[in-house]
Amino acid sequence: MATLRFQALNELLSRAPKDVKLPSNKVTDYYGELVFNNDAMRKYLSRDAFAAVQAANAKGGTIDRKQADGIASGMKAWAIEKGATHYTHWFQPLTDGTAEKHDGFIDYGDDGSIIENFSGKLLAQQEPDASSFPSGGIRQTFEARGYTAWDTSSPAFIVGTTLCIPTVFISYTGEALDYKTPLLKALSSVDEAATAVCQYFDKNVQKVHTNMGWEQEYFLIDEALYQARPDLALTGRTLMGHSSSKDQQLDDHYFGSIPERVAKFMIDLEVEAHKLGMPIKTRHNEVAPSQFEVAPIYEEANLGNDHNQIIMDLMKRVSRRHKFRVLFHEKPFAGINGSGKHNNWSLGTDTGVVLYAPGKNPKTNLQFLTFVVNTLMAVYKNQDLLRASILTASNSHRLGANEAPPAIISAFLGTEVSAMLDKIVAEVPDHKMTPDEKTALKLGIGRIPEIILDNTDRNRTSPFAFTGNRFEFRAVGSSANAAASTTVLSAAVAAELREFKVNVDALIEKGVKKDEAIFQILKKMIIECEPIRFNGDGYSDEWKDEAAKRGLTNITSVPESLSKYLEPSAKKTLVEGGIMSEKELEARVEVELEKFVYKIQIESRVLADLAINHIVPTAVTYQTKLIQNVQGLKDLFGADEFETLAGARLELIKDISNHTSAIKKMRKEMIEARKECNVMEEGLEKAHAYDQKVRPFLDQIRYHIDKLELIVDDEIWPLPKYRELLFNC
Repeated sequence: MATLRFQALNELLSRAPKDVKLPSNKVTDYYGELVFNNDAMRKYLSRDAFAAVQAANAKGGTIDRKQADGIASGMKAWAIEKGATHYTHWFQPLTDGTAEKHDGFIDYGDDGSIIENFSGKLLAQQEPDASSFPSGGIRQTFEARGYTAWDTSSPAFIVGTTLCIPTVFISYTGEALDYKTPLLKALSSVDEAATAVCQYFDKNVQKVHTNMGWEQEYFLIDEALYQARPDLALTGRTLMGHSSSKDQQLDDHYFGSIPERVAKFMIDLEVEAHKLGMPIKTRHNEVAPSQFEVAPIYEEANLGNDHNQIIMDLMKRVSRRHKFRVLFHEKPFAGINGSGKHNNWSLGTDTGVVLYAPGKNPKTNLQFLTFVVNTLMAVYKNQDLLRASILTASNSHRLGANEAPPAIISAFLGTEVSAMLDKIVAEVPDHKMTPDEKTALKLGIGRIPEIILDNTDRNRTSPFAFTGNRFEFRAVGSSANAAASTTVLSAAVAAELREFKVNVDALIEKGVKKDEAIFQILKKMIIECEPIRFNGDGYSDEWKDEAAKRGLTNITSVPESLSKYLEPSAKKTLVEGGIMSEKELEARVEVELEKFVYKIQIESRVLADLAINHIVPTAVTYQTKLIQNVQGLKDLFGADEFETLAGARLELIKDISNHTSAIKKMRKEMIEARKECNVMEEGLEKAHAYDQKVRPFLDQIRYHIDKLELIVDDEIWPLPKYRELLFNC
């Protein structure tokens, strides 16, 4: 009987690219057709109802019940015309996924007849069962009630036959149980703080919005091969597998010609994404074989994050149509590059100015430098908090693996901006500036190139890099909800801008001119945060030593990193900044620690099963064949010839025995270690125990399995190998 592996390979031979019929050659003909956007609202809502939505989005106002009923009626009419039969409040619980409960429009009319109904009350708020979502102890399992509330700033959309309404998710007692709620608070906080600072330079600025542009990396694996790998199906990564003789050494996959079958998937994905109003623009091969990337034009951060969550779900569904499975795990294959989700983060004003883009004169460039320096300072002060927002069980495999930024948080600015900061430090005196000093400095600032992008190299080893008109947070993991890192970054910058304004205003009150006060405060900040600036090779051992001298932390333990959320500095940023309550913050840490434990626990259970039920029996079967062969040689030949002929086989038999014995011994020890950890009740203690006592066994057992893969007959090896998984697109 053929192994599951060879059944999968045979099925693969029948694969053909699935044709995709474009709705139109012009994306604009169908872009956003499944979104209740401004065009749809103008058509289906009254003028007052449309104005109410716009006002709520612009000023954070409320929508009264009468207006909500009108909006719901128009939204229902639009959705039914598009084929919708159900609606759902779509939210983002702390599970790194999305959640939805579908209800039909069907209802009883006043006369008992069946009608389609959707009211303002149903639009604005619902009460889903919250008992099975992680809460970190905010409420007990029997306390099931939670609330979802409509986020008017993110438009409703249709998936299949369901109208999806983006919402926040909170507990019965009002605490946030999702990623969206603190994100919205952080975006509001940075808006308020940045607007106040912008008014030093332009009194017309009334609002600052946060922009986000994610770059989503992923792997595509044939569905049959995926199903033949229980570790992929259950953990998202391969827990065993020897490297392919050829993988990414030649860099021939990166930006190479996209395989036809993959291209058809990408086209299908883009069509579906464009219908949902997602501005997908980029597609290409990534570094590793079978690895790819999709990226949009940047958007407002809350909407952009919603779109990233939608696209990840969409990719899973579309990939199945093409007999693929998509992998978002940060390190699904050992020895080759893993996947990230680069978060391009920027601030822009309602007057059309990108605050991280240099202008044409000293005034606008002083504003540019003000925001760059405040961002650097925020990163410097909150390096541990930023790391905690992105370091997970899966992302810990990728960070520092010479393919992604290290766990040391640093910022890359490039030569032009670095030179300007150094110039300010050198030329701004501590005393009152003379007219000549002011003129020299302003002329120097005025010489900043209008387009720094062309004067700034990229540094792929930097976790936080300035790339021309934005910062790119490159350490975010592929599987993550980017709201976590965006929330922390936005909150940190908001806190720094508030402190900056207090300090500048204090000098102005003492009679110092505004520009001079700004220069003096910037100089102090530039000097203080200088350790975070690094333009060199973040992969080098020299940088680790240098970073330690600078006082930068290098935390690779997930539990240790997560504990930094509870440090006083982190609470100052998040709790005093109004982003989360202390109870919410503690609960999130508890949730993340629990997720870490569960992921390691699941991986160890899956590995134990595969090792003892798949690998060891296969190795013993092959060993038995070798023993029979050796016995036959002994019967046929004399002692001298036998030693010569059977020596290599005898060594193989011994090697197999050594490896299988080691696997069985370590498996037993791993299970005992897990039992010891499981009786621990305190979350941080348990996570540390799993990290130190259970997790090391995963690599130790894998070592012996991968050695067996090189020994055992290929015809009977039970699991698809790396060369088959990675080169069959």
